[in-house]
Amino acid sequence: PMITSYAAPEASHRYVLDLVRGADRDRFLAALFAAEPARRGLLALLAFDHELARTRTVTREPMLARIRLEWWREAVAEAVGAGKPREQPIVESLSEISRRHGLTADRLTALIDAREEEVEGPLDVMKAGHALADLQLDVLGVRGVASRTAARAVGAAWLMGPGPERDALLADARAGRSEVDLVALPILLPALTLGRTMSPWRKPLAYWWAARRGRY
Repeated sequence: PMITSYAAPEASHRYVLDLVRGADRDRFLAALFAAEPARRGLLALLAFDHELARTRTVTREPMLARIRLEWWREAVAEAVGAGKPREQPIVESLSEISRRHGLTADRLTALIDAREEEVEGPLDVMKAGHALADLQLDVLGVRGVASRTAARAVGAAWLMGPGPERDALLADARAGRSEVDLVALPILLPALTLGRTMSPWRKPLAYWWAARRGRY
C-alpha cells in the first residue's frame, strides 16, 4: 500500500526519459504507448533496471559490485518509505512511482537480487525477467494470469540471445494473446523486435500498427 505521496523534480523525470531513450530505445518506444502516469512509472523502472545491469561493466571487482548493489538496496528502502529519498534522479523518480503505484521494497529488491547473481556467475534470465515484469504489471495495474504469463515470458526472452529457448518463450507469450489485457501492451511490444531486423524509423510504425491490432 502507498505510504505517503512524493513528487520528484521534473528534472529527474527528464533525466530518466533521456537515459532510457538512449540506452534502451526499443523498450522506451513501447513504454510510450502507456498512458500517464503509468508511462512515467515504466520509464523509471527501465532506468532502474539499466543501472543495475551496468554493475557488471562499471566494475569487475565482485566486492565493489556488491557495494554498488547494496547502495541500491538502501535507496529502494528510502524510495518506498515515508521520508524524502536520496538526491539521485533515478531514485527520486522511482520513489514517486513506487508510492503512487504501491510498489514494495520486496518487489524492487527482487530485481536487485537477480542482478547480484551476475556478479560472479551467469544472469538468471528467468528470475531477472520475471522480477522486472512483475513490477511493470504493478505499475500498469494489470492482474490477469494470461497477462502475467506473457509479460514474464517477454521479459525473460528479452535477456536471451537467439535460439530455440527464446523462441519457445515468445510462443508461450503469444499463446494466450486472446486473454491478455491490452493495457499490458507497452511491456509486450518489444517482442516484435526479437529475432528480426527492423530499421529505426520502422520500429515506431510497427509498434503502432501492432498496438492497434492487439499484437506483439
